[in-house]
Amino acid sequence: MRKKLRVAAYAICVRDGQLLLARSPAPGGGFEWVLPGGGMEHGEDPYDTVVREVEEETGYLVEPVGLLGMDSVHRLFPGRRLRRAVDHQGLRLVYEARITGGELRYETNGSTDMAAWHPLDTVTELTLVPMVVKGLALWRERPATGRVPRKMNTE
Repeated sequence: MRKKLRVAAYAICVRDGQLLLARSPAPGGGFEWVLPGGGMEHGEDPYDTVVREVEEETGYLVEPVGLLGMDSVHRLFPGRRLRRAVDHQGLRLVYEARITGGELRYETNGSTDMAAWHPLDTVTELTLVPMVVKGLALWRERPATGRVPRKMNTE
């Protein structure tokens, strides 16, 4: 069984009661909203990852102002035909970030196709990946442990 670790960094950007999200194609069709961010490149600092990813996906320059916490997921993917099984762990760091420059624009040829601001009080009406809910919980609750409640760690 192959073991794989993926580290990613995401941003919670709230301004004037609105949350910045990016839209991504969903498995099986349609779209879902995600936190701006993504995978860390080998040798890259997670702080630099979130700055790079937010700019790529939204056009904004950001300054991470605090590490809100992290989320860890562990999944086993069975082998299929010519592929070996994979024991996958994902570690996702969530930063609070403020916009320092740039202009809202859509990513081209990337993992997302648009970015937009959404009122915090209506975000839950959108089709969201679970990480958005977890990130908002970290932002609202600011747990001393920096971990999302175990009950939310179901993906």
